[in-house]
Amino acid sequence: MRGYAWHLPIAQALTTLWQQRALLKRLVWREIVGRYRGAWLGLSWSVLTPLLMLVIYTFVFGVVFAPRVGAGGPGNHFDFALSLFAGLIVFNLFAEVVTRAPGLIVANPNYVKKVVFPLALLPLAALLAALFHAVVSLAILAAALAVTGKLGLTTLWLPLVWMPFLLMTAGFAWALAALGVFWRDLTQVVGMLSTALLFLSPVFYPVSALPPPIRPWLFMNPLTVPIEQTRAVLMLGQAPQWLELGVYGVIALVVAWAGLALFERTRPGFADVV
Repeated sequence: MRGYAWHLPIAQALTTLWQQRALLKRLVWREIVGRYRGAWLGLSWSVLTPLLMLVIYTFVFGVVFAPRVGAGGPGNHFDFALSLFAGLIVFNLFAEVVTRAPGLIVANPNYVKKVVFPLALLPLAALLAALFHAVVSLAILAAALAVTGKLGLTTLWLPLVWMPFLLMTAGFAWALAALGVFWRDLTQVVGMLSTALLFLSPVFYPVSALPPPIRPWLFMNPLTVPIEQTRAVLMLGQAPQWLELGVYGVIALVVAWAGLALFERTRPGFADVV
């Protein structure tokens, strides 16, 4: 069984996910509702929070700092705010999942003791819950673009852009969830790295704003391609860069396979540590 775990194919993982889809739905819903449990406005906060943040970004970067470079061209402050918002949607999803992942198994010791419980669903539930909030933010962004008349048919490419991104995020989540069981300091380390990643990703700036010799290095960042291509299909009316997206997709498959294989390989030792 252990030898097989290293060779666990993606197809088998998808089959397991499909077989446990009812349980996964319950876990995701628990994640979503649990965040707002006890709050007067409940799930309304999932809409109000990103809407408020978009207003703040527009004010701060459009009025206070008055930037001269934005996604829509020089001097277009609202476009800059929307570009920033788009980048933060991608970053926040990734950061939320990877910062929570190291503590997921440790926080659920009862599930570890149950031999039949599919622990690999816990990182997936965290990812899908984060995706729910990202989709709400994307809907708000799309509405803002529609108001400005910049929402085009290229928006339909967005699911294709996000599929490899979500796959790579799942791979990181599985790996970090497994490693976090044995190395408890990993939560703090990942938290610091995610903060650094915010400034090392093209969130506050496009890749084109960097000197040409530096640009290739930025593509080693797992967030560069999804951020740039999200902006391209949503805001610039451009089709995805297929070669770039294809290479990223292959890497995402490798990361997802490796993360799941590591999780399954180390899973028998979880009960001895938790």
